[in-house]
Amino acid sequence: MTTSNNNDAQKQVTLENLDTTPIPVLEKIRHEGRVWGDLCKQYGVDNPDPPWKVFLEGTCDALAEESCALPVLERRWEEDELSEELYQEVPFPERQLLALAHSMLRRGLIDEQELARRMEQVDRRLNMV
Repeated sequence: MTTSNNNDAQKQVTLENLDTTPIPVLEKIRHEGRVWGDLCKQYGVDNPDPPWKVFLEGTCDALAEESCALPVLERRWEEDELSEELYQEVPFPERQLLALAHSMLRRGLIDEQELARRMEQVDRRLNMV
């Protein structure tokens, strides 16, 4: 079997096992969350990339290279599939963030309660007066 055929077979197995069932905490973000473009306007920021994009990319790299908890190709395949099935109306890079969180939750790398708790902490910091 060629490398291309091997990769196609791996992709098929991964996608067959992908659980695309909506996750409540991510559904709340999908429907009620705000995108970077809106926040830029609100806060007068002109950077087209959200400040968290670097951390998102670093998290993806760390999960793939150090712990192999989420190999790069699997994450990308899952991101593509989740983007088509669940998060198509969410703009990039928010869509990438939701897909990564979905994959991490499904793998048990973090649970919904912990993610919700951390999101509340970030919200409190952002909205301090």
